[in-house]
Amino acid sequence: MGNPQEPHFLKPLLPGFHNGVTIPLSFFSQHIQGKTNGKKWKLRSDASDQTWEVIQEGRRLTGGWKDFTTAHDLRIGDILVFKHEGDMVFHVTPFGPSCCEIQFTHPHSIKEEADVDDTHSFSFDYCFLAEVTASNINEDKLYLLVEATTCTALNKQLKEIILVNKEGNSWTASLRYSEADDMFYIRKGWREFCEENICTIGDLFVFNVVGDGNTTPLMCVCPERKECSELLIKHLSIMNGDLLLAHG
Repeated sequence: MGNPQEPHFLKPLLPGFHNGVTIPLSFFSQHIQGKTNGKKWKLRSDASDQTWEVIQEGRRLTGGWKDFTTAHDLRIGDILVFKHEGDMVFHVTPFGPSCCEIQFTHPHSIKEEADVDDTHSFSFDYCFLAEVTASNINEDKLYLLVEATTCTALNKQLKEIILVNKEGNSWTASLRYSEADDMFYIRKGWREFCEENICTIGDLFVFNVVGDGNTTPLMCVCPERKECSELLIKHLSIMNGDLLLAHG
């Protein structure tokens, strides 16, 4: 995936993405605006040796973008990492909705998701269980376990996190850090995520946090991963054990 120090940003693909995508304001302000006269981005990927030229209009990528997405068979829910290699050349790495990097088999660019161990710059090291409760919905606040402070995808300066469900739909939420509790927590977005996914009290989600500690992290519903499945099984086993003891 190249040098992790290269300027980069994440972009989840939402409905209508074939018509163009918007460059995040922070990336645009720091690395594009006033720093280049170019209006054409050159996009590269591991799918082939071809370079696609895409027109930048304001903060949107438009002309030529659809050709790039079609050539890579990109779909709603895929997540792209754009890395700026200089001179308006960007290496694009796609991830599937499960947050696994998509590999392309030459010469026909057949998509398949690679094991997360094949990625290098991004952290997949924090998988945790979250329960929907009346209090966290009412307060629109979800605390992450204290172990999240060791997750390299998060840092105290980050202000947002993107919640991604199994279908690849995404919701932006506020990410905060409590010095008093020494814990990260999510605000203004958790309730909406629960409501739009038709959650009920007691529902469980296994989330995988993905990021590099610099750009907005993703919190993906990812029960298919071995580690996440094991976490859910362990929790349910404990719950079942408690129930047996209670009725013993």
